[in-house]
Parts: sequence; structure tokens; C-alpha cells
Amino acid sequence: MVSKSDQLLIVVSILEGRHFPKRPKHMLVVEAKFDGEQLATDPVDHTDQPEFATELAWEIDRKALHQHRLQRTPIKLHCFALDPLSSARETIGYIVLDLRTAQETKQAPKWYQLLSNKYTKFKSEIQISIALETDTKAPVDSFKAKGAPPRDGRVPASLSGLDAKDIVAVLNEEGGYHQIGPADCCTDFFMMSVTIAFATQLEQLIPCTMKLPERQPEFFFYYSLLGNDVTNEPFNDLINPDFEPERASVRIRSSIEILRVYLALQSKLQIHLCCGDQSLGSTEIPLTGLLKKGSTEINHRPVTVEGAFTLDPPNRAKQKLAPVPVDLAPTVGVSVALQREGIDAQSLIELKTQNEHEPHHSKKTVFTPTKEKKHTGPKSPHVSPVPPHCQSPPTRDDATESEVESLQYDKDTKPNPKAVSSSEPALLAQPVTTTSIASGTASGQKIAVPATSHHFCFSIDLRSIRDLEVGFPVNCILRYSYPFFGSAAPIMTNPPIEVRKNMEVFLPQSYCAFDFATMPHQLQDTFLRIPLLVELWHKDKMSKDLLLGIARIQLSNILSSEKTRFLGSNGEQCWRQTISESVPIIAAQGSNNKIVDLSYTVTLEDYGLVKMREIFVSDSSQGLSAVQQKPSSVPPAPCPSEIQTEPRETLEYKAALELEMWKEMQEDIFENQLKQKELAHMQALAEEWKKRDRERESLVKKKVAEYTILEGKLQKTLVDLEKREQQLAIAESELQRERRDLKSERERNLQELQDSIRRAKEDCVHQVELERLKMKQLEEDKHRLQQQLNDAENKYKILEKEFHQFKDQQSSKPEIRLQSEINLLTLEKVELERKLESATKSKLHYKQQWGRALKELARLKQVTNAVSFLRN
Repeated sequence: MVSKSDQLLIVVSILEGRHFPKRPKHMLVVEAKFDGEQLATDPVDHTDQPEFATELAWEIDRKALHQHRLQRTPIKLHCFALDPLSSARETIGYIVLDLRTAQETKQAPKWYQLLSNKYTKFKSEIQISIALETDTKAPVDSFKAKGAPPRDGRVPASLSGLDAKDIVAVLNEEGGYHQIGPADCCTDFFMMSVTIAFATQLEQLIPCTMKLPERQPEFFFYYSLLGNDVTNEPFNDLINPDFEPERASVRIRSSIEILRVYLALQSKLQIHLCCGDQSLGSTEIPLTGLLKKGSTEINHRPVTVEGAFTLDPPNRAKQKLAPVPVDLAPTVGVSVALQREGIDAQSLIELKTQNEHEPHHSKKTVFTPTKEKKHTGPKSPHVSPVPPHCQSPPTRDDATESEVESLQYDKDTKPNPKAVSSSEPALLAQPVTTTSIASGTASGQKIAVPATSHHFCFSIDLRSIRDLEVGFPVNCILRYSYPFFGSAAPIMTNPPIEVRKNMEVFLPQSYCAFDFATMPHQLQDTFLRIPLLVELWHKDKMSKDLLLGIARIQLSNILSSEKTRFLGSNGEQCWRQTISESVPIIAAQGSNNKIVDLSYTVTLEDYGLVKMREIFVSDSSQGLSAVQQKPSSVPPAPCPSEIQTEPRETLEYKAALELEMWKEMQEDIFENQLKQKELAHMQALAEEWKKRDRERESLVKKKVAEYTILEGKLQKTLVDLEKREQQLAIAESELQRERRDLKSERERNLQELQDSIRRAKEDCVHQVELERLKMKQLEEDKHRLQQQLNDAENKYKILEKEFHQFKDQQSSKPEIRLQSEINLLTLEKVELERKLESATKSKLHYKQQWGRALKELARLKQVTNAVSFLRN
């Protein structure tokens, strides 16, 4: 039983958040998951700075904590937005905490940014601190958070008594397994394992705008297996990810039918590639293919789902990222196996290593329900699947940087290039070790020759030049140097010879031979990389020498020519290769125009392995290379008579000589050690250069793929723009035509309106004049009738007066006559009144017509003013 002092609490303090959007009708909840146990905070308001102020704690003992730290078990926090009305939850993002950062001393809280954030425009962060505390009050029944509810699914008819929500993985600590389904009917044991074997093209997941940590970043794969968070061993190189294939296994107690339903509910396994707390990409492995409906394959052999799955960057759809070509798509090799206990699982996935026959070592991790993570077997030592490069000789394709090795030469040795040396080489293309020889008669340089070196003789004959294409005669010499042959001194033809157009000139003293010793692969590599540059100089007595052009002679062409066999001076079998070609001499300045053609003959002779391992190179007054073999035997003993006379035969001299020879030997050993270290450093530099070259090449491929996609988009956009431009041109021409039609129609309507206004105005003026004439006539008739009426009334009054007078004076008969006259006059008066009334009515009618005419005239004036305004 674990003592109380060993009981610890992993305390995660979730304090506050920032950079959240405001959502008044929502709440924020943070759920933390560790070792299959899930805890959650209380819901808080969804504001821009939510206040959580919650501590979540898990009980653990020190031994289990140590196991979790070894396995890098993370603590994963999910942030949800909760709608209180509908109880709907939206995933906002998550945070992964490293358990190794938890210490028993109190640490300051840190801000962690949400990964896979739903609010892409906000960089939401949560302030969190993680610490270890001593559990002084260990409760009898430890609290466990209930598992997350499963997704809705259908239960088969044979299991109709079960609810889909009850089919969850429950941890059984005592039995060491996860129980899925009812314990009474689920008694079969299974083993489910996930293996991450390899990964390729991971550098495609890093966007150009992403900044990696300044120190060497660590990348790892993360996934959750039945509530257990699993990460593999971190690696640093995305281009060539070097990590051991790891397998994580979990023991399950269930039945085939219920396990099939559970896999249908948990249909996908999500694997993330992470860098710190950032997810660079993820993929989903379907699990429904493990237990197919009606299949009994699991009873006989393990069932697997495996292959290379493509990793997609987070929020690819939201970021509107273009699809990556298939050959550049980042992939991860995953194998998910499910088997009954007792059947050996065997992953069928092919591990991608550079050496197919190299044995693969994988790590196996078995998750048990106890607090302490137990391993079923010891971890195998880390063995790199890539064989060491130093075990294989360098090839022609290796981007070696040891060019210094192949070009080192002895600057003090200056051989005469015109003279062909003896049967042994005097110049070496290998790094040489120079020491002094303690001798009174000879002094020189000692050169150590590798055991695999061959004696080569390289000769070149610059025969002639022809087809001069410059406008003046050239007094030319040819000049070249090739330090690989052992001398950096330039070699020139002599004397200068004049060349003119349409003539071929043979060069004097143009033959040169070089004897040297080197390894064949080094000779081949040097000839492939370094051409022989032949300079054409113009000699002028009145001015300085002028460089006209340069010819590039590719010496590697001789390596592909036919070999012929011949016998050397000692009867040994040798090989000779000869080619004769013509190359153009290109202008050194200005345009790349040809100046002249150069014909040459090159011969390479291989005399086989060098017999002497150490040779001397001595300087003579003629500059010839004298090769002497180092004496390997002690000189003959002197005569007794010479012992007293020769001081070199004394013991002191012999002791001094032996001391000097011992010093020389120690110097040789020390120089050889330095040379080995130099070679090792040069090889390390070459490997680093290869690595960086591969990184640059992969980045260039990525950029080329991105630029190709962008180019396709641009081409599509240009086509769309051209179509839109054509449509706009057509619409603009149509608009111009409609504008012209509208303008012409407006002018026509305006002219018609002006004409109608003019005609109406003239009609109104004419009508007014007619009405005025009628009014005048009516006034005259009125006055005339009024005068007649007045005359009739006066006459009536006179007659009435006369009648009364006559009535008084006369009798009745004359009265009758007057009465008749009076009646007649009365009738005339009535008629005149009727006519006057008719004239009055006519006058009123004409007045009304006159008013209407004036109104019409006023309306016409308003229309005329409006037309004038529109015209202006």
C-alpha cells in the first residue's frame, strides 16, 4: 500500500481568458482530460475576458507519475461554447499540457493559445498553471469524472436491451482492461494496438508565415486511444523524420457484436502532428473496417486497417487552401490492429527505411488501467535504420565538399611539365605529409601514398587552332593550369604564333604529360566536377597581353572512351584511353561568341597500383622530379679500422639518430591522426551540406508546388477577367447604343413638345382674339338692346301717361284703342327683356370661356418655362 506521503495531486488552475469574442447568449466551459478521467469547470459568461477561477485535480502516486512522465502523457483541455437554451455545445479549441512541466514548487501561470481555434479572427488564450501538491487527505473513494457521452448510434436487434449511450469504454483497474458493454455478457478479451511506422513530406505542413521556435524544434505525433493520450518519441527533422516505429496497445473486454457497435460509434481515430502546443496537421483513420458486419475473420487472425494517410493542415476549408499534389502530400504510415487474446499480431505495414535489409526496432507500449503504466517488455535500444555513410565509399552522385582533399598539392615541388617522369609517380593528388630527412647528402619531401592509389599518366596535346572569327590577326599563345595534377604553375605554348582568318595553325611545344598518383574514384569525381580551362592570349609588343577567350575541356569525356591494353616497362599490364576532339574558344568579355576552334588530343594511362608507399620528391636545378625509394634496411656495418675514425659509427650518434627517427615516426603518427580527424570533419561537413541541400531541395519543391497552384489560380483568374472584360465591353457598347437612342428620342420628343406648345399657344392666342371679338360684339348688342329697352320704356311711359290723360278726356272707345297699343307695347317690352336676358347669359358664357382660355394660356406658359429649364 502506498503511503500518504507518496500520494500527490496534479492541480491544473484555469484562471482567466482573453481575446474571446462576446456572445451574450452563450457560456464557456473548459473540460480537462487525463489518464481516462475527465473534469470540467463551471460555466462562465462568454465575454472577451472570461473569468474561470477553477482548479482541477487528479490523484496520483509518485511511481505512476514517473511512468506518465516517461510516456509523455499529456493533459488535454477542450474549450466549449454552451447554449443554455438548447444545451448545444460547440468546440472552440483545445490545449495540450506537458505533464513534465509540473513541479512541486509553485510556478507562475502562463498564457496558452487555443489550437484549432474556431474563432479564426481571434487569438484566444487561457491563463493556466500546473503544479504538484502533496495529498494529505486521501479520500477512501476517489472522485472520478464521468466519461463523455457517446455519439448516437443504432444497436442491433440482438442487443435491443442496451442503449447506445451505455456502450462506452470503462476502465477496470483491478482487472487491467477496459470494459465495453455489460460485464455479464461481454467476457471475451481483445487487444487493440496502433502503430505509427513512418512519415514523409512533413515539411509541406509548415506554412511560410509560421515561425518555429528559435531552438531546435521537436515534432511528435499525438492521438487518443480509448481515453489514453499517446505521443511518440519526438524528432527534429521534418524532411527525413527519424523515429522508431512505436506501438501502443490497450486490452479490451467485450464481445464482437458490442465491439462492432462501439467501433461504429467511435468510427475514426484522429492523429495529430504537433510542434509544442501547436497542431501542424491531422488525419483520420477509419475504424469501421476492423469488424465488418457478418465477418468472423477476427476469430482466426488479427484484423488491421493500415496504410499511408494524408495529413491535412488545420482549418484547410476555412483558410481556402489549394490541394497539394499527390507526390508532395504529407503522409503518415499507421497500422491499427485488433485481435483476440492469444493470436499473435503481425503488422503488415512496410517500414520505409533507406536500407531494406536493416532490422527494424519498434517500441511497444501497453496501457493498463492502473495508475502505473506497465510495459510488457523492455524497450529496445534506439537503432537508426539508416546505415552509416562512412561504411560505403563515396559515389559520383554524392555532393561532397572534400574538394580540398583532391586539390591539395605540394607548392614547393615544381616539375617540368614537358618531361615524362620515370616509372614511379612524382606528384600526388592526395593530401601529402611533408617531413625532413636527417641525411647529409639528400633532402626532400616525403609523401605518404594510400594503398589503393593508382599510378596515372595524363598527357594533353593542343594541336591546332582554326576558323578565326575576329577582324584582326592574333599573335596567340595558349595557357592553362590544373592543380589536381600536382602543380599550380601555368603551362603555356611558346613561341607566340600568328593566326589569321581562313587558316589553320599548328601550335609549337604544346605537348605536356603529368605523372601522378591518386585513387580512381577521386580521379573520376574530379574530372566530372572540374573542367580544364584553356586561355587564349594575344601577345602584343606595344601593349599588355590581352585575354581573348576561354575554352572548356571536359576531362570526363576520356573516362567513357575505349580502353586499350599495353605492357609497361616492367612487363605489367596497363590501360590507355585516348580521345581527339575540337572545342570552341568563347570570348571572355562581352557576348558569348566563338573566337576560334581548338583541336586537341588527350591520353590517360593507368599503370596500376603504386608499389612504393612512401616516396621522396627532391628539387633539382632543372626542376625535374627525382623519385627515390626510402631505404628499408640498415646500412652495412663499418670495418673495425673505421670505428675510431668515423664519428657516425659511435653509440652517441646512433642514439641521436634513433631519437631523430623516433621523433619523425611520432610526427608521422601525429600527422596521420590529424589527417584522420580532418577527413572525419570534412565528411561531417559533407553530410551536413547534403542534409541542408536536401532541405533546400524539399523547400524548393514545396515553393514550386505552391507557385504552380498559384499560377493555375492566376491563369483561371486571367481567363475570368478576360471574359468579364469582354462582357463589360459588350455591355458598354450596348449602353452607348442605348444612350444614343435615348438621346435621339429625347431630342425628338423635345422637338415634338416644342411644336405642340407652339401650336397650342397660337391656337390659344387665336381663340382669345375670337373671344374678344365676340365679347365686343355682345357688348355692342347689349348696349343696342339696352337702348331699345330704354326707348321702349320711355315710349311706354309716355303712352301710359297719354293713356291716362286720354282716359280722363275721352270716352271708352278710344280707350280700347289705347289699351291695345299698350298691350302691344307690353309685348314688345317682354320680348326686349327676353332678348336682354339672353344677351346677358351669352355674356356670362363668353366670360367663362374667356376664363378657361386664360387658364389654358397660363398652363402653356408653365410648360414653356419647364421646357426651357430642361433645355438649359
